[in-house]
Amino acid sequence: MPVSYRWFLGLGLVALLLGVSASAEAQDWNNMKFRAGQNVQPVFEGWSRNDDGSFTMHFGYLNRNWIEEVHVPIGADNRFEGGTGAVDVGQPTFFYPRAHRRVFEVTVPSSFGTSQRLDWLLTVRGETMQASGWLQPEWETAPDDQGGRAASAEQLRNTAPTVTLDVPSSTTAQSTVTLGARVVDDGLPTIREVEDRAGSNDPPTFVKPEGELDAPMNVTGMPNNKRASQSGSGIRGLRMSWIVWRGPAGVLFEPASTIAVENEQADVTATFTAPGEYVLRYEATDGPDRGGLVVVGEVPVTVR
Repeated sequence: MPVSYRWFLGLGLVALLLGVSASAEAQDWNNMKFRAGQNVQPVFEGWSRNDDGSFTMHFGYLNRNWIEEVHVPIGADNRFEGGTGAVDVGQPTFFYPRAHRRVFEVTVPSSFGTSQRLDWLLTVRGETMQASGWLQPEWETAPDDQGGRAASAEQLRNTAPTVTLDVPSSTTAQSTVTLGARVVDDGLPTIREVEDRAGSNDPPTFVKPEGELDAPMNVTGMPNNKRASQSGSGIRGLRMSWIVWRGPAGVLFEPASTIAVENEQADVTATFTAPGEYVLRYEATDGPDRGGLVVVGEVPVTVR
């Protein structure tokens, strides 16, 4: 039976972070937090079945830095092997700090055998890390993060949001542009009021330490171009967020975190700090983490 990918990844990250050694020294080392200078570990997060007989392989990554964002262009240092035979299968080249779960998918045909592997290799600072995926039965996951639970009648009626964008295809470095988005939804699932625990939505404060890296910070202590997780955004209804998927540098989004869609509009501004070819990824969600539908898309922007 398919299992929730959160359960699956939780076990994987524990093993990844703590390693096979049970010694106190190894655990102390792996529990250290580094602002910068560390590598990026790709993570295979299981596979799911598709109606046409093909399979979807799910991948995420762990950037072991707590502040530094890492850019690894497609090529020898950021490539796939096996599976479709393509080096570029749509993987990110811009890696935000810390753990990012199930961020993209790769579809393999029904002929993909149980002995075949799909490998993602990332080389950062001369160190190559690898994630290998294959169709091991224990790694089959639920495709929709329902954890194997049956969808409710309301969830079955729900349709995904539609997104219409007004985004410039080019701009100049250090300039600010508006990323316009019209987001239309059917109003499902119904948002039910829940009682907040005292202080549960109060954001933490953050004081930038002297000598810290020059990454702009917001009140959560994250770099300003780090997307806040939707599960912790405090927004229960229709919402939208942006991240850098590919590009040579970070982009400052304002607002920086997930925003609520109001009157079918969800506009943010973006400031590009360096020239280059970028791909921005947006995500519109119409409900809670489990039960809502998600629309993901990508927009290329040339920065001169």
